[in-house]
Amino acid sequence: MKLINVLQNDSSTVGIQTEKGILDLEKAARKFNYPVPTKIMDLIRDWKNQKAAVHKLVESALNGTDNLYFDETKLTYGPCVPEPEKILCIGLNYRQHAKESNTDIPVTPILFSKFNNALTGHNSTVTIPKVAQKVDYEVELVIVIGETIQNISQEEALTKVFGYCVGNDLSARDLQMKTSQWLLGKTCDGFAPLGKYLVTADEIQDPNNLNMETYVNGELRQSSNTSDMIFNCAYLVSYLSQFMTLKPGDLIFTGTPQGVILGYPEDKQVWLKAGDEVITKIENLGELKITLA
Repeated sequence: MKLINVLQNDSSTVGIQTEKGILDLEKAARKFNYPVPTKIMDLIRDWKNQKAAVHKLVESALNGTDNLYFDETKLTYGPCVPEPEKILCIGLNYRQHAKESNTDIPVTPILFSKFNNALTGHNSTVTIPKVAQKVDYEVELVIVIGETIQNISQEEALTKVFGYCVGNDLSARDLQMKTSQWLLGKTCDGFAPLGKYLVTADEIQDPNNLNMETYVNGELRQSSNTSDMIFNCAYLVSYLSQFMTLKPGDLIFTGTPQGVILGYPEDKQVWLKAGDEVITKIENLGELKITLA
């Protein structure tokens, strides 16, 4: 199931991508008198109990004749996971990206974080901070945790995942490299776009084998596959759960492949600027578009 966080009237509700369009879950729930949650975070936290009801509601809507669908030309997308407790990010997690960065292959995951101020959605405009000169893109597969877990095994790890989405780990490289800690260049406002879909885990057969791409103003910049990860999805969930309790809605940005601006020779590094359109895509997860300002 492809879930969408729709912003409207200073609030949010859930949209579900269907063959007829994007279903307004709240409107459908009222029509068919189904008491299902209509907020993304509530669905994530109680998906085991709500999954069957939501699927039945979608089926009822598809079989009905009422107009229960959003006008997609007027849709405003929020980040598909709007209120995670934690945004955990893995650095240098692709072999080819580590090589282009002239760094050794990590022997343990490199961990940093972003904060909720960095979250934004599909079709959003991200303003480049005045203090940043070297802004870069990073297409990333994002894991969305579905249950409260501690010390989970790799064998069980992916059974605790709610779903996956496309992320763009925007990075101000000049700020990132000011100190040994990367935080400053990673969590500027809007620097963690997510979406447009949050795709439930049952639709993704193997998250470790998904094609991924980045386009800047229509030009292909990144093209790889999640199979190039050094530490795969199950490993990352298991590893992180050893150090902290992972909770429903927590996000794990799993790293980016080669092709980032930082990996270019210095004389060919043309950093993102106001007006640039960046589209990140991952197989079966759709695309995420932002515009820089």
